[in-house]
Amino acid sequence: MGKQSGSDRHGAHALWNPQLRASCKSCRRKQPAETALSSERHVRYLTKMIQLSCLCGQVRIVVRQRPDFIHECNCTLCSKSGAHWSYFHPSDVEIEGRTRHYSRRDKDDPAASVHFCADCGSTTHFTLTESAISRFGNVQSGVNMLLADEGDLAGVELRYPDGRAWSGETDFGYVREPRIIGRRAATQ
Repeated sequence: MGKQSGSDRHGAHALWNPQLRASCKSCRRKQPAETALSSERHVRYLTKMIQLSCLCGQVRIVVRQRPDFIHECNCTLCSKSGAHWSYFHPSDVEIEGRTRHYSRRDKDDPAASVHFCADCGSTTHFTLTESAISRFGNVQSGVNMLLADEGDLAGVELRYPDGRAWSGETDFGYVREPRIIGRRAATQ
């Protein structure tokens, strides 16, 4: 089994744990209207677990940790599939529901298989292809963070890689400076 997630360590008891509540920015706010998180959402905030779903709700994803960053890539695959990717070890992602998948046909050996809801068509996640797993191991999956509630992503860095200009052989550049989700542009 993968590393223990925050929800496994704390569960619903996180609401009553004074140390966890003290670390929660929402709990420390002075105005009651700003602390109106539901119990379930409050536990997710404290444990860093994120729940996502496609438009129709048939595909549900649970990520056991908040992402370190999100990529809003401008490559053809990302822009045409409508995805902003965060990357996780497959053991940190739970997926329920029926999906279909697509691997690029314009690449001789595509590394990713992009999944989407079989009912509404929302791009949900990607997995590595068998070829990529044989070369690198099953070390990465991607989740489309556009399916998340933006409030669950507050404080996460949004990066803008230049996938269109990337050769695949070196590190890629960025088309603009990153931003922090939930912050006004003037405070960044």
